Amino acid sequence: MLISRGFSRISRTQRSHSFVRCVWSLSHRQDPIHKLLPSNDSHSAADYSTKVFNYKETYSWNSPVLHGIRRGIHHQSSPLVEEQLDPFSLVADELSLLANRLRSMVIAEVPKLASAAEYFFKLGVEGKRFRPTVLLLMATALNVRLPEPPFNGVGNAPTTELRTRQQCIAEITEMIHVASLLHDDVLDDADTRRGISSLNCVMGNKLAVLAGDFLLSRACVALASLKNTEVVTLLATVVEHLVTGETMQMTTTSEQRYSMDYYMQKTYYKTASLISNSCKAIALLAGHTAEVATTAFEYGKNLGLAFQLIDDVLDFTGTSTSLGKGSLSDIRHGIITAPILFAMEEFPQLRAVVDRGFDNPENVDIALEYLGKSRGIHRTRELAMKHANLAAEAIESLPVTDDDDVRKSRRALVDLTERVISRNK
Repeated sequence: MLISRGFSRISRTQRSHSFVRCVWSLSHRQDPIHKLLPSNDSHSAADYSTKVFNYKETYSWNSPVLHGIRRGIHHQSSPLVEEQLDPFSLVADELSLLANRLRSMVIAEVPKLASAAEYFFKLGVEGKRFRPTVLLLMATALNVRLPEPPFNGVGNAPTTELRTRQQCIAEITEMIHVASLLHDDVLDDADTRRGISSLNCVMGNKLAVLAGDFLLSRACVALASLKNTEVVTLLATVVEHLVTGETMQMTTTSEQRYSMDYYMQKTYYKTASLISNSCKAIALLAGHTAEVATTAFEYGKNLGLAFQLIDDVLDFTGTSTSLGKGSLSDIRHGIITAPILFAMEEFPQLRAVVDRGFDNPENVDIALEYLGKSRGIHRTRELAMKHANLAAEAIESLPVTDDDDVRKSRRALVDLTERVISRNK
């Protein structure tokens, strides 16, 4: 029986009295790719239960694996009492400083352009500032003692200068991110973003595109000021990837559209490339080895992939209010994401529905019914959990340190992998 057209999202219920926990195990330490696998232990207790129509999926987001990694980060020679950390509060002062600098960086001579460029940098609509938080935490997490060139001045000028340059990476990353949002909203004909009307809806498509271009130009100016060709190349590649990913989404063949590999490559380009390459830039500016820079990259890549996979789930299970944008946005635009791809593996007949397109609301209803009967949501969360685990492992593999601030930041980066998985908006 088809679900009602008026039922615009998959309902979620959380039960507080039925605890059946899925225990995840980690393969042996020497294995370079640790994988999370569900345990066959049927006696464990649960703390997360999601009901998708008549199908229930049960997880524990308090993963023993991630908890073990977090414990290992600070279980070193000088004891540090584990405490609840808010990753955002650790860098709150710097985030405020960055927000003020960003507002000053996007000032334009033409009033209309200035209003458009600052639209998502105004107080109250800056968003979660997730990417700057990750980058500032990564900067501290990599703040281990390195051989430094002689300095004949006074104080800690080299350290202060490095931190300012790393803050600049966070600012550049946020400008590139917001520029991509402005362009995406035009391409998707979106009417809301971050809980308010989208810029294209308020000022029109042309001005929204120009505002995005303006932000990219300001990001380029800031990038050039770093005078580091390797970092410039990294961030320039990110912009190329954003364009490539969007083009991949718009011009898929039928086979590519139903390929999980193609979907994951597109997701890396559109979402994960920015945070991964920015994390690597943070490491390079600090003078770290290629190995450490690659580790920072791997953290950002896997965190970004996990973030987008959960976004794909929330597009079906969230509400427009919680997401700050319309729910079921992707499927209504004909964009096939991981939950539907996994559902099609169980129900091949769903492909015929997808082929017909979703201009007809009936086809949306049919697709949602198949999704509700499948393990599509469950398997997407599992895949997100796998990438979150890989991100946490990357932090665990960083050079050992006794510095409390460094270890706190590393623990906060692991905590972010858990927050990405358990978030509902």
